[in-house]
This record gives sequence, structure tokens and C-alpha cells, in this order.
Amino acid sequence: MPEKSAPEAKSKPKRSADSAERAYQTVRKLLVEFKLRPNERINEVQLSRELELSRTPIREALNRLASEGFVQFAPNRGFHVRPLSTDGLLDLYELRAIIEIAAFRLMVERAEEAELDRFAEFWRSVRDGYQMRAPDEILELDERFHMLIAELSGNLEIPVQLSAINARIRFIRRIQIEHVSHDTNQVHAHDEIVDAALRRDLEGGEAALRRHIEMTVSATQRALKDALFQVYEAETSPLQRRKKRAARKETPEVEK
Repeated sequence: MPEKSAPEAKSKPKRSADSAERAYQTVRKLLVEFKLRPNERINEVQLSRELELSRTPIREALNRLASEGFVQFAPNRGFHVRPLSTDGLLDLYELRAIIEIAAFRLMVERAEEAELDRFAEFWRSVRDGYQMRAPDEILELDERFHMLIAELSGNLEIPVQLSAINARIRFIRRIQIEHVSHDTNQVHAHDEIVDAALRRDLEGGEAALRRHIEMTVSATQRALKDALFQVYEAETSPLQRRKKRAARKETPEVEK
């Protein structure tokens, strides 16, 4: 009897982990597709009922999404969908550029040849078909690419700070990756950064990083604008939308 009960005892955590992963993937998809609206309070009971899961895996999934910046948690208020806003976005990207450029400089100055080779090998291992991967995978690999630079800087605080920034912009970046404005030259930009690192070219690497981040900022602003429009349009009735379109057509143009 004891021999038969051991496998059964082990199967329960596995089922629990599977349920939490299913809840995570489902809720994340709802967020990215705006089925859960910005600022909306997340009803755990309703999610539990719709997904046919207990509250435990739902809560695990929401805690994971909160750590990744997709939702926000407030005591006595529960989980809310993160608001979409351009407020502070440029400041965060500016800070990201400052940190990453400093990290690149330190990496070039401090990293061993073997460490730079490891950085280049990581990029070579994921480069082929990079742009054809799923958006979630592109986001994960892009973050890993930039985190490697931070880790090879030799400064233990830089990866911590960059990770915190990534958590705050991840939701917006995930939207941008699936948007038409996504930088199709991202592979070339990474190539330039890796090449400069291997040559220990400080100026070339810093310039490539700055261009890469600036292009991402521009694309993100466009994606965010379209996302806000999509949410706004979804919140109005067809009649209201027709009235607004008609009003825009009837508005006389201002003479120049």
C-alpha cells in the first residue's frame, strides 16, 4: 500500500502547478488582448468560475502577473489591471538608456574574453528566426539579451535596477512587440551591439544601444496610442461611434 500512495502524493503538486500555469497563460492573454480593461478590478471569483479552477491557482497567477508588471495589487483593494498611460514612460526609457549604456561601458572595460564570447554565443543561438518567434518569446529573449549586458558589467546593482525597470515597462513592451510598429531592424541592432562588444568598441556600442532604445520608444508610443484608441472605441456603442465619425466629417476645416 505505501508503495502505491507515493506516486499519488507526487501527482497532486504537479496538477496544482499545471492549474497555476494554465491560469497564468489565460489571464495574461486576456490582459494583452484587452479583454480585461485598463484600471479594471479583477474579480477572482468570476475568473475562478470561468476557468473552472479554484481560487488558489488564480491567486498564484495574479501574483506572478503582478511581479511582471501586468497587474497591480493594493491591500484591501485587490488586483487591478495596470492603467495604460504615457505618463512617466519617457522617463523610464531615458533611465533605461542611461543604465544600459553605463552597463555596456563597464562590460567592455571589465568582462573577460570568455564572458564576451558567452554574450555573443547567446545571441547567435537565438538569432535565426528571431523576428518570427511568438511575441512572448521575443520579449523574453530581448530582456535576456540586455540583462546579460547588465550582469557582465560587474556591478551587482545594475541588473537589479534594470530588472525593476523592465517590470514597469513589460506590459507596454508586450503590446508593442505585436504592433505593426515593432522594430523589424531589431536583429541588426543586436548584431551591432554584439560586434561592438567583441571589439571592445565603447563609442560604437553606446551609439548602437542609444539608437536601439530610441527606436523602441518611438514604436512604443505609437503602439500605446493605438491601444488606448482600441480600448476607447470598445467602450462606446456603435451608435455613439457613428455619431462621433459624423461629427468629425461635419466639422468645417479651419482656413490656413
